[in-house]
Amino acid sequence: MKATFTLSPGVDRREVLDADDVTDTELEAMVADLWGVPEVRLLESSAETVAYDVPSILTGARTWVRGRASVSAPEVVEAGGAGEVGQEFTLFVKRVHSWRHSPAFADVPPEIGEWAATSVPWRAEPLLYRSDLRDRLPEGLSMPRGLRVEERADETAVIWMEAVPASAEPWDRTSYVEAAGLLGRMTGSQRVAELAAIDPLAWHVQYFVQGRIAHTVLPGLFDDATWEHELVAPYFGDLRAQLTAVAAHLDPLAEEFAAMPHRTSHGDACPNNLLRHPSGSGFTLIDFGFWRPQPVGFDLSQLLVGDVQIGRRDAADLPELAESCLTAYADGLTAEGAGVPDAVLRRGHAVSLMLFNGLPSLPLEQVAEADRLAAAGELGDERLAAMHDWSLQRSRIARYALDVLDRTGPAAAR
Repeated sequence: MKATFTLSPGVDRREVLDADDVTDTELEAMVADLWGVPEVRLLESSAETVAYDVPSILTGARTWVRGRASVSAPEVVEAGGAGEVGQEFTLFVKRVHSWRHSPAFADVPPEIGEWAATSVPWRAEPLLYRSDLRDRLPEGLSMPRGLRVEERADETAVIWMEAVPASAEPWDRTSYVEAAGLLGRMTGSQRVAELAAIDPLAWHVQYFVQGRIAHTVLPGLFDDATWEHELVAPYFGDLRAQLTAVAAHLDPLAEEFAAMPHRTSHGDACPNNLLRHPSGSGFTLIDFGFWRPQPVGFDLSQLLVGDVQIGRRDAADLPELAESCLTAYADGLTAEGAGVPDAVLRRGHAVSLMLFNGLPSLPLEQVAEADRLAAAGELGDERLAAMHDWSLQRSRIARYALDVLDRTGPAAAR
């Protein structure tokens, strides 16, 4: 994230921010805060949309703001800034919002629109950037400094924060295990727990069951045509009876989830949201939209399968990696004096994984896309092969989820 850009002297190009922009005076105040100086003089600035291809229903915009500012002595400023070179700065601007503002909300059936809009809390992120969470996180975890948070009456908020450096090295097993241990410490930390429920908007697992699962998963799961499709039959065919059996006991499984011990959870602790420190040790947490109390072990789900879901990682070693991460997470809880029985942790992981990743693992969106492209004569061999591999990886998630649910749980959840 190092600033590498060239601007013409005196140029300010922040049009892409539109209504999210601030005055130059306000920008100067943020840069001064970032640098820990009384004041700066803005020399030039520019805004650019962040290249990011992973959609989020709670994010409206991501923007880099870059520029130069001077901390010259007052007499230099009074002389018109002659000879001012300045220092480069980079800020990250993020607009978050209620789900009702997301383009994806157009797919919500009108009859459940109002309920759906209130079923996904969104205020955790702006509230956390106003909080002192950064000072409460256990050693090894950090978060960007929030420099300005503007909440608006239309259920949107704009957050200006520091740009944090991150390692570009791909994750290996060591990375996952270290992250799992630190997430365990975060979950077990008493100081962090004071901010676990910072989002005042209500949420219950039934919101997810009655919304996402009921409307986008179950129709395909119980449709014979799904199981006959070439992207499903070779990979999921032998799992049909097990997945439909879980779906038939969905309400008891959700009730079990709700009754589990709940503690602090990031909510979406995938590798994309844990930026490895350039030193190679430790992580910067970002994207707190789903932050709230969840069952112990909840964060392990996205940690383990997040990169699989977006095609960045093969899931062949998922069971072995999960075992290492469960051990590290348990050690993290214990280090904070918050250890739980092994069976409790493993069941929390199993139920969370099944509800949020196992049942939704059927590649229904890929099936629809493949059929659309085929009908238009646009489904080439390379694209189809990629879809097949994606289905294979998703089936590995389902197999692991079914296995750990069966090995950890009561008969009603089998």
